[in-house]
Amino acid sequence: MVAEDVVNHSATDEHKRGIEGFRHVMEWGAALMPDGRYELLDVIAEGDKVACRVRASGTMRGELFGVPPTGKSFTAEHVHWHRVVDGKLVERWAVRDDLGTLIQLGITDPPGKFKADETD
Repeated sequence: MVAEDVVNHSATDEHKRGIEGFRHVMEWGAALMPDGRYELLDVIAEGDKVACRVRASGTMRGELFGVPPTGKSFTAEHVHWHRVVDGKLVERWAVRDDLGTLIQLGITDPPGKFKADETD
């Protein structure tokens, strides 16, 4: 159950507030990666907060930021925080490895050498 005035802090400003924005993000994700999966690894709940560590995976079948589908797959661990009131989701935060995901999907290259690796 999701509250009508849910706030998804991880979404773009355009889709951050309200159930329609939440629904849009969920539908967009499903279209982007129809085989997308979340494997629940850990759950910690205290008061009105629930934290979940998940392993996300999927294959890019839709357009992402103007990039056509690559057909490549990814696997990454995420942490999602939720605030639940009266059995409904009212707020959501996510900490994701977006760079690692974009690299695995072939959208961007891994970073080059780090300064610490350079010798004088």
